Amino acid sequence: MVLGLVIVGIASGVTTALFGFGGGFVAVPVLVWAEVALGDDAARVAVATSSVLMVVGALVATASTSRDVVAELRGSGPLLVLLGLGGVAGAVAARFAAGPVIAWGFLVYLVLTIASTLVRPGFLQVADGPVRPLRSWVGLPIGTVAAFLGVGGSVLTVPVMRRAGHRMSTATALANPLTLAVAVPAAIVFLLVLGGRPMGAGTGFVGAVDLRAAGALLLGSLPVIVYLRRRGPHIPDAVHARCYVGLLVVVALAMAASLVWGL
Repeated sequence: MVLGLVIVGIASGVTTALFGFGGGFVAVPVLVWAEVALGDDAARVAVATSSVLMVVGALVATASTSRDVVAELRGSGPLLVLLGLGGVAGAVAARFAAGPVIAWGFLVYLVLTIASTLVRPGFLQVADGPVRPLRSWVGLPIGTVAAFLGVGGSVLTVPVMRRAGHRMSTATALANPLTLAVAVPAAIVFLLVLGGRPMGAGTGFVGAVDLRAAGALLLGSLPVIVYLRRRGPHIPDAVHARCYVGLLVVVALAMAASLVWGL
């Protein structure tokens, strides 16, 4: 299982660097399958573990991003604060929610996001005109949903930034510091405040976080993130957007398979 998680971590590193999501988004379906022996706690452990992955992955990706790009978040303090508050709220809710609610909520959210990117204008083809800043109030619902489902803020912020006029390269790069604002408080909740070690968990758990699984995933992802953030390929904007949607579809299918496997 460890080797499999390292390989998944490599894939997670690619998606984190090129598409702004990976730590939780790619890992949650795999962790739900890997932790299936924990029964209904599997989804909660997957979300808790993914919060740690998101913190480390988003931190490394942000540190490897051009300062000029990160500077576009200057003046976004209220947005970042609300993202953090949402991260706390979502983590607390996930601590007490039934595992199947989290797992099926993850899948339903992905399906709705895929439909939105395909049907609503402004994602596959960026709108002309000046780039508009994200409204601060969106931070609270984005942070709450991201932490509760373990999808990472990027799955919510990239479509919003895209419709605000950002090119995919900028939207996916900025998704990492925004994810960091959500993931840090969420991880603290899962690790320290409301850990809730699941029944039947073996060694290597801190609260609901499986540190061994997290370590294997990070071992695969971190070198890839650093390399691609510094020397990543140039992807045409329209192709970048379509690949993003394609990855959403792949992860949705993977999550559906994990849920069926666990039945």
